[in-house]
Amino acid sequence: MTNPSKPWLKSYPEGVPHSIGESSYASLVEMFEESFANYPNRNACEYLGKFMTYGELDHQSQHFAAYLQSVGLTSGARVAIMLPNVMQFQIAMMGALRAGCVVVNVNPLYTARELEYQLKDSGASALIILENFAHVYQKIAQKVLVKQVVVTSLGEFIGAKGKVVDLVVRHIKKVVPTWDIPGSIRFKEALRLGSHSPFVRPKITLDDIAFLQYTGGTTGVSKGAVLLHRNILANAKQIEVWLEPGLKGKHIDQMVFLCALPLYHIFALTACAVFGARIGGLLIMVPNPRDISGFIKLLKSHPGIHIFPGVNTLFNALIHRPEFSKIRLPNLLVTIGGGMAMQKVVADEWQRLTGVPIAEGYGLSETSPVACVNTPLIQGFTAHVGLPVPGTEVAILDDQDNELALGQAGEICIKGPQVMTQYWNMPEETRKVFTADGYFKSGDIGMMDENGYVKIIDRKKDMIIVSGFKVFPNEVEEVLSLMPGILECAVIGAPDDETGESVKAFIVKDRDDLSEEQVLAYCKQQLTNYKRPKKIVFRTELPKTNVGKILRRELRD
Repeated sequence: MTNPSKPWLKSYPEGVPHSIGESSYASLVEMFEESFANYPNRNACEYLGKFMTYGELDHQSQHFAAYLQSVGLTSGARVAIMLPNVMQFQIAMMGALRAGCVVVNVNPLYTARELEYQLKDSGASALIILENFAHVYQKIAQKVLVKQVVVTSLGEFIGAKGKVVDLVVRHIKKVVPTWDIPGSIRFKEALRLGSHSPFVRPKITLDDIAFLQYTGGTTGVSKGAVLLHRNILANAKQIEVWLEPGLKGKHIDQMVFLCALPLYHIFALTACAVFGARIGGLLIMVPNPRDISGFIKLLKSHPGIHIFPGVNTLFNALIHRPEFSKIRLPNLLVTIGGGMAMQKVVADEWQRLTGVPIAEGYGLSETSPVACVNTPLIQGFTAHVGLPVPGTEVAILDDQDNELALGQAGEICIKGPQVMTQYWNMPEETRKVFTADGYFKSGDIGMMDENGYVKIIDRKKDMIIVSGFKVFPNEVEEVLSLMPGILECAVIGAPDDETGESVKAFIVKDRDDLSEEQVLAYCKQQLTNYKRPKKIVFRTELPKTNVGKILRRELRD
């Protein structure tokens, strides 16, 4: 395969460089510390009305780093963070990196089975977890090698108001099941101990691992994308230079980011937590974006938002609420749509209500994540995912890794400084996803036009995207197949007005009394919510090839 001719470069807005060069920072930590020094009195994040400054974030994250070192964690140790969007996420993430550790982001809604797999696979030595989910860890505590568990609550960092929040969550809403984890410690106590412990600054380089970002795979096995400090720094820089044309002539004292997407997800992690810190931005933390009424109240009280990253389902939920039409966001510069396909009807209505188009982008955990994005100068919905960002090459390849002509559909393959080095401890899987000349094979089908704009057509495999989260049918099928009473099963994605797609399962029983309710109850125990089938269809048989392979495409048809 030859290098593509880079037709996208001629479409770059004026002032956007073609590449970004080597990072001026030795690590992410150096970048964070520069912001701590430059903006000590500036607010770094806001959560339920409480602010934390960059100076406070500096001290708290260093105390956390010292605490991790005091319990024996050394450079390269993996620290799992299982938190929603709370201030503790930023403290723990930055603290772990400052201690030279590797951050393993964990979806807080994982079941015990999913959590056990990720903790074992990553070899995590420490876990920071919200008390609401501590009972999940308790079920598997004896099976994993985690040395230290730090538990926190939704209200732990917001003073007197936090005590009320925790009281309501624990005793009125009753969403904190009883838990008991011997040897665990509260987050504030860990910080107190860390404040009395020496902090030894480790040597961290661009080639050290910053994050293990877990993603599904075409085999259904969750894989840890190894993202180095250089990968994340590169992507933050790419985002920065890409946004610059949209900021020309505008004087903004401080950029305000709305963090509605979970920070454990790579999109929000890089575009908000890392890039936001890089420019001294303010992150508005949204702990539960599914509470649309609460979310709209938050938007009412924060008219100064500049950057709003989200997914189609979130924008769709907002525009369908009559009260959203009264929201005014006069400072909104750019709405970024990612994680799943944007629907034109949603994007058009969003622009009508806010005056700002949705700039759709494309990326993966393996690309830190941004690979392509529309410019902030677009006038309306484009139905494509924009251009490769500076320093990134995109090639459309056939199944033999030959480059296809412009306008032809094939696999989107990506090369650039933001692309992961490998999958954690999976050399064979790593080998499969890189071409001989170093392009990462995304598994997505798309095409590029003569001006370099990339359009996503479909997913190469049978992956299902539920509200921006990837679901792999093999994993769900494997879980279903372990349920007594199920003889055979197949899982596909079905169109869904709320979530874009939902999981649909076809089941052949080997027990007549097996009911849909029983299957759904079983899935609730085994799978996190977005992976659970929404619809169960019982069949007497499933369509198969002559060698016995189930034909999912026939079920879709």
